[in-house]
Parts: sequence; structure tokens; C-alpha cells
Amino acid sequence: MLPLEVATCPAAAPRRRCGWGRVSAHCPRPERQLRSSLWPGTGNCSQWELWGRCLHEYRQHAELPVSLRAAVGYAAASGSHLRVYNEGNKGIPKDPFPFEADVQVHLIGEGCRSPLESFWNGNSMIFIMQKAGHVELSDQMEESQIDDATYISEFTPQKSSGPVALFVTRAKQLISLYTMAQNPNMTHLKISKPVVLPPLWVRCDSSDPEHTCWLGAEPLKNGNKITGISFHTVTCNGPTSDKTCFANLEDLKKAHKIRHRSSIVATKGFAQYELVRSTTLEDTVVESESNIYIDITWSIVDKILQTPPLTAAATLNIRLESGDPRSPVFQLHRELQFLLVLAEGLKTGVTEWPEPLVAESAVELVQELLNDLKNKLDGFNTSVHKNDAEKVQCDSAAVDSSIKSFFSERGDLDFAEQLWCKMRRSVASYQDLVECFTLIIKSLEHGEIQPWIHQGSSSLLSKLIQQSYHGAMEAISLSGVTPIQMLLEIGLDKMKKDYVSCFIGQELATLTYLDYFISTSVELQEQVHRIQKLHHMLEILVSCTVFLHFKHDNLFPLMQSCIKYYKENPLNEKHVFQLPMRPAVVNKFYQNDHAQIWRVEINSGHGQKEVKTIWQLSTSPPVEHMTSNNLGILCDTTVNGNTEESMYFITMANCSQVHFT
Repeated sequence: MLPLEVATCPAAAPRRRCGWGRVSAHCPRPERQLRSSLWPGTGNCSQWELWGRCLHEYRQHAELPVSLRAAVGYAAASGSHLRVYNEGNKGIPKDPFPFEADVQVHLIGEGCRSPLESFWNGNSMIFIMQKAGHVELSDQMEESQIDDATYISEFTPQKSSGPVALFVTRAKQLISLYTMAQNPNMTHLKISKPVVLPPLWVRCDSSDPEHTCWLGAEPLKNGNKITGISFHTVTCNGPTSDKTCFANLEDLKKAHKIRHRSSIVATKGFAQYELVRSTTLEDTVVESESNIYIDITWSIVDKILQTPPLTAAATLNIRLESGDPRSPVFQLHRELQFLLVLAEGLKTGVTEWPEPLVAESAVELVQELLNDLKNKLDGFNTSVHKNDAEKVQCDSAAVDSSIKSFFSERGDLDFAEQLWCKMRRSVASYQDLVECFTLIIKSLEHGEIQPWIHQGSSSLLSKLIQQSYHGAMEAISLSGVTPIQMLLEIGLDKMKKDYVSCFIGQELATLTYLDYFISTSVELQEQVHRIQKLHHMLEILVSCTVFLHFKHDNLFPLMQSCIKYYKENPLNEKHVFQLPMRPAVVNKFYQNDHAQIWRVEINSGHGQKEVKTIWQLSTSPPVEHMTSNNLGILCDTTVNGNTEESMYFITMANCSQVHFT
């Protein structure tokens, strides 16, 4: 356990000696009190006063360990502090900042996703301390750099694949100094305006026998007055499939009662099940991050690995990335990708034409369409619609049969939409575009065709067709980006109608709700961006329909959630959409499966006096800084040669409180 007694030490005490060296008489155990982590960013300059007084008070202690003296030297470098302080005032820094030569701090803003959400339910700003890159400093180097503020202020941690943990002993030093700085009994520091700092968490390398992976300290307060500190310890062992290594629920409850002197405890359960997961394809390098999982919480846990009751509260979490070839609407995704190619070409002037999907050239297919229209005008009823072999194929209709009832081909494709379906599959160059539109414009000018188009179409080609009805067409120069823009416009018109027809046809939205996504009052690039949002929403709804068999009563609130999010945010396929629901809707998908996370929370007390014990099983490491070198292997990885059992990491989180008064 942490040396919690340091938090309540008085301001004056007789001289004492400990393993850290001789210290002065006016403050006991300064080696513990010196370990702190005051960090800028909260916008209160009194933090600097507190930090400065604390450091100058103890900087003369030459017998302190080198690492602590190095910390003193660094913290006294006010220039570096001011730089970080100014950064903090501009907003929460995205990347970690250097704190000491071997330590950096990451600020997690209020309401932001925290790596501690499984073990701590606070939602305020927090400080996370971790190792600064892969820098190794010897004692001699540290001593030579104690007074070298420039070295520290200019230090930039090396980039690594992920956060790196500190030694457990180093983490305890930082927690202890943080505790001292929050202790109002440190009157000799003469702090006029004490500041309640955000909680501090330190990543640990599990090098101790308990395999500690997190240490935390959280101030307890009454109004603006600091009354104590709540210490948190998180340990992790595993992975293992041996259930004899699992704790007994009654033993956990008994240990909690003894630890916190509680007579009554309450339990709360949590389980997470993965319902749909995208696996890596053979032809791909990057694994898709798409998945659908459900979080379930309930009160009164009966046993370890209890299956959640149907009366529990559940939240469906959906994260889908478009483009999976196994998606029922993958062909529509390919159609959208061609639209994006045109948009990029219009923006940059360089178009990367994809390989054609058909053997016929674009000019041949367009000429066939024009010939059919001419025959109609001449009275010959040889329409392509009478010959299934020649029927105009729309890529958006080429979907899996299981989803045709949800998303099916529109039967009202006008001339421009049929043209899009042919050209999008066959155009291979800019010259193809010019030749195709030249054929069409000549046919319109000579009155050889009189195609119909949907009312309200805003594309340049639609305007030319409307003008041809009256025998007067404006001259169009098929040069520059004009041909690309013409094809992009008819593609936009067509795909907007596809999505709107689907969503309205399924009674998931009204035209008013969708108006934002199909508006023509914004520039073309923004229109394309909003089409991407519509497609992402369709992918989500189709996946829930096909894989989870959702009906309208579940799809409708999900659609409204997607609409609300995408009216306020840019396209983000990594966003997790959430839908509260009853477990009974999807319990058949997980009732015989293993949970990815199973957790029990034992708590007692209320308000700031509430204390918790958390015991968790998870199929993946519970903290991102864990490596194979610091995992505590409890038992054999298999039981009786059975590899079917899930391998679980066992995580334990405890807390204890120390009050200053």
C-alpha cells in the first residue's frame, strides 16, 4: 500500500531519519512530501505559488535522492512552467507535456474519454503521468542537469507506439508529493490561496509483486476546502482461463467490509458482449475497427460471471466503417467512391480514374441509351425495359437479397440517372466524358431525343434538357472541369434520391428531417460530404437489420440519433453511436457466449465518503500501457488442454481515504 500517513503529517515535528537520508527538523519526511505533480492548465496562478514555495522550501536538501533533486531543479524552471501554463490557457493540450526528464503529463479534459473509465467514474479534468518516451538518464546525468532549466524546458519526448508506464516506486513518489501539496497542514509553505487540483493518475509498470498498473490520488473537499485524499490502486494479473484463479464474490464483499469498516455493502454488475465484429479480410492489410457490442448494467450481483438479468439496463454501441466487401450495400459504397473521385478531381484538377466495371466503352453505352430514346420518339417500342438482358443496371440495386426489402432499386430513374448508372461503370478517362456529353448535347440540339427528368433536378445537364423542350439551349464548352462537374452533379442528384427514398420508404425520417443532407444551397464539395453521412447512416441501419434483426421500433430511434449527430458533426466513422434498449431484444445473440468484459462493483458509504472495490475480468488487457513483460501470469494458459475457454485478465481496483482533519 501507499504510505498514506504522509497526508496527515503536521507542519512541525522533530528531526527524523529514514532511508532517503537526513532531513531538516522543521518538516518530517520531506522525501515523501516532495513527491508531487502540480501541473498547469486549470487557469489559477496560485498553483505556481504553491509549487514554487514547496520546491524552494526543500531545494537545499542535498541528501535527497538524485531523482527527487532533479525534480526540484526542473520544477524551479519557471520559464518552462509559463510556457506550459500558457498552452493550458489556450485549451486542453492534445499531446503530453514534459514534466521531468523521465516523466510527462497528459491532461484529460472534463467529459472526454478517459482510459480509467472502468475503474474510476469521475468526469472532471485529470492529470495522467507516464514515462517520457524511452529516455534513460543515469544518476550522473541527472545531477549535472539539476540546475539546467534549459535542458528540461527544451526536452521533447520521443514518439512511441503508445504510453509507457513508470516504475511503481517512481509513481509512489509522484503521488506522495501531490498529496503533500494538497495538505492544508503544510503551513510553513505559507500558501495564501490553496488550490484544489484535479485528480492525478500515474501509469505503473506492474513491477511490484501485486502487479500494480495504476496509482491515483483524488482530493476530497468540502466546498473549496481540501479535507483529505482518496488513494486508488489498480492491479492486474493474467491472462488465464482457470476459473479457480477467480475471486469468490462473498470473499470480495467480506474483504471490503473489513477494509472500510462497513457493515452494509451494495453490488453492481456490468457485462459487455460483442454482437457483431468485422474480421480482417485476406486481401486487406488493416483490420477494420467496425463492431457492435452491448453494455449491460444491473444491481445486486449474485455470483462471479453472472449472466445479466433481462431486467437490466442495456446500451447498444455501434461503430461501423464503410467499405466492407461483405456489406449488403457494398455496391452502393462503390458508387459513392466514384462520386468521391469526381469530387476530388474537381477540387484538385487531377482525377484518378478507377478501372471500368464493364467491357463496353462509355461511348458505346451512352450511344445505346440515346438510340433507345430515339426509337421511343420515333414510335418503336423496343425499350430496354422489355429486354431483361439490356435492362439498365443501377449499382445501388445490386445488393444482397436479404436487404432488398430495406433498400431496393428505384423504378423511377430518369434519363440523367440512367446516364449516371452507365457512365459510372464505364468511364475510364477525361476524354470519355467529353465524347459522351458531346453525343448527348448534339442529340438534344437536333431534337433527336426528348428525355424526361425529375422535377427539381438542379444539375447543368437537367437545365439543358429543360431548355431543349423549348428549342433553345445555351452554348456549353466541354473543357476544363465542366465535364467532371456535369457528371458529379447528376450523380449527386441520383444518390440523394436513393437515400431519401429508402429512409422515407421505411418511415425512418421525413423530408424535413433530411433537408440538411440534400440541400443544394451549399457548394458541391459540402454536398458530397453530406452524402457520405447519409451512406454511413444507411450502413448502420442495414447492419442492425441484417445481423441483429432490428424492427422499426429500434431502427427509428437509432436513425434519429444518427441524424442529430451528423447535423452537428463532420463525418466520423469511428464515432460510437449508442442506443438504449432492453436486453431481451438481443439476448439470443449473447446468452450462450462469453462476455468480453465482466465486472462487479462493491461499494459502501455515500457522497465523498463512498468507497469502492472493483473486480473485473476482460479478454483484452485493461490498460493500454501493459506489455508482455509486465503481465502477471496467474495460472497455466490452458486447462486440461482445452483452448475453447476464454482467456481473461483479472483486474482489481481498491481505494482508501485519508482525512487531513
